[in-house]
Amino acid sequence: MRRLDARHDRFALSRPFRISRGQKVAADVVTVTIAEGDAIGRGEGVPYARYGETIEGALAAIAGVGEAVAAGASRGELMRLLPAGAARNAVDAAMWDLEARVAGTSVAALAGLPPLGPVASAITIGIDALDAVSAEAAKHAGVPLLKLKVDRSDPEARIAAVRAAAPRPRLIVDPNESWTIDEVLRLQQFLVDHRVDLLEQPLPAAEDAALEGFASLVPICADESLHTAADLPALRGRYSVVNVKLDKTGGLTEAIALADAARGQGFGLMIGCMVASSLGIAPAMLLAQDAAFVDLDGPLWLAEDRPGGVVDDGGVLLPPQPGFWGTPPGTPA
Repeated sequence: MRRLDARHDRFALSRPFRISRGQKVAADVVTVTIAEGDAIGRGEGVPYARYGETIEGALAAIAGVGEAVAAGASRGELMRLLPAGAARNAVDAAMWDLEARVAGTSVAALAGLPPLGPVASAITIGIDALDAVSAEAAKHAGVPLLKLKVDRSDPEARIAAVRAAAPRPRLIVDPNESWTIDEVLRLQQFLVDHRVDLLEQPLPAAEDAALEGFASLVPICADESLHTAADLPALRGRYSVVNVKLDKTGGLTEAIALADAARGQGFGLMIGCMVASSLGIAPAMLLAQDAAFVDLDGPLWLAEDRPGGVVDDGGVLLPPQPGFWGTPPGTPA
C-alpha cells in the first residue's frame, strides 16, 4: 500500500524576478511524496496563474487521486486521472522517483534516456532598469547562453545593451506574449543584427495565426502555446522550435512523448522550467541532454535551494547529487 502526501512549500528568491506579466519574490510549489515500504519518491510542481492554476487547486486535485495512487495506479493511469499541469507533474515525478528507488536503478535507465550530465543552461536576465540589465549581462558575459526577458517597453535598447555587455553568448529573447505581430515584423533585421538565436513566444497564444507561413529571420519558439503533444499540429507553419516544460505537460511521462513527437514533426527542442527548486528541475534535465536550447535556471533564483540540488558552473548546470531524485542513494544518475 502506498502513502501519498502533498504540501505547499515556498522558496524566497534572492532578488525579484520580473517578466512582462509581473514580478515574483518567491517560488510557491507543491511538493509530493509517495511512500512504499521504506522507499520514498518525491516530486514538485509549480502551479501557474497564467494557466488558471493555484496552490489550493493543485493540492485539491492531488488529494482527489490519493486513493488511486495508494492502490497502485500507474503513471499511464495518472494521465487519465489528472489533466496536464503542475498537479500531475508533481505526482508523476514522485512516481518515477519511487519506481527507480524500488527497482534499485535510475529513472534514466527506466525511461531509456541518457544518464544525467552537465548541460549548458540559460542564465536569465529579468526585466529591470537598463543599467541593471547591462550590468547583469556583463556579469555573465562568459556563459554559453543568455535569456533576456523583455516587454513592449523599448526592447531594442535592452537587447542592444545585453549584446554590448555580453557579445559572446548565444541569446534567447523572451517577450512572454507581450508583442504584436507588427513588432515581430519590425524587429526582424534588428534581431539578426544583434545575433539573437531564438525569439520565444512573442505573441499571445491566442494570436498564433498571425505567424502562419511567416518566414522569420530568427527561429521562433512556442512556449505558452504548447502544453502536450496534441498541440503540435496547430503549431506547424508558425513555430520552428517548441519549449517543453514539465509543469505544462503534466510530468516527465507526457514530456518524453511530446519531445519524441516534436522531433518527428521537425521541431527543434527547448527544455524550460518555471521558477522552481532543484526537485522540479531534475526530471527536466533528463530531456535536456540533447536539446537545442536549455533553460533550467529556476533554482538559481532561489535564496536557498533544497539540499543536494543542481549547481551552476559558469552557465553549465551540474546535476543534483546522487540520490537527490531519480536514483537510489549512491547510484549514479
